[in-house]
Amino acid sequence: MGIFSRRQSTTIEPTPAAGPRTPFPDDTAGATLDPALRALTGQWTIDRPHSRIGFSVRHAMVTTVRGAFADYDSTLYFDGARPSQSRAEITIRVASVDTGVEQRDAHLIGTDFFDARRHPEMTFRSTSTTHEGKETFRMTGDLTIRGVTRPVELQLDYLGSVLDPFGYERAGFDATTTIDRTQWGLVYNQRLEAGGTMVSEKVRLQFDISAIRSTPIA
Repeated sequence: MGIFSRRQSTTIEPTPAAGPRTPFPDDTAGATLDPALRALTGQWTIDRPHSRIGFSVRHAMVTTVRGAFADYDSTLYFDGARPSQSRAEITIRVASVDTGVEQRDAHLIGTDFFDARRHPEMTFRSTSTTHEGKETFRMTGDLTIRGVTRPVELQLDYLGSVLDPFGYERAGFDATTTIDRTQWGLVYNQRLEAGGTMVSEKVRLQFDISAIRSTPIA
């Protein structure tokens, strides 16, 4: 993500509803937005080869296992003037999980964890976005795993935008949140003889996003 300049601040949202929109003043929640953000308003798509949707979790109380999902779709919409109107939607095929260990990946997509046969997808759909200041935003949304939907809150940091050598306009974001996996029905675990559990209930979700503009600037 280091290819992005850090001179601007922004957010995301799906396609606006059809029909005329009533004008209203900039929604900045008291924070100052860089005027250049207005130029970023529009639809964007995650560039999968240059992005990572991943997670990390403590294993056996002493180490951290990291993984990522390779197959997903995204719908993003930035509103540079009104951050509260920005939205994001991501659909992830859980069978694409990769932790670097084939046996562990097979366990994760089985009935103990994701149960990919019955629940092949997990989704995130944003419900609100707030500009907290400078390059930082707070995005709230509904996370669905194994058919269970619960709200989560992401810290979203805007990294900047750039026109790459291939002519694509890109914008970069980092987003993170920590969830309790048992609240989504991922309750499998084993107790350790010395105390504690084999797999932590706390899971850190990480979104390292390189987004490409999918609609022309209005």
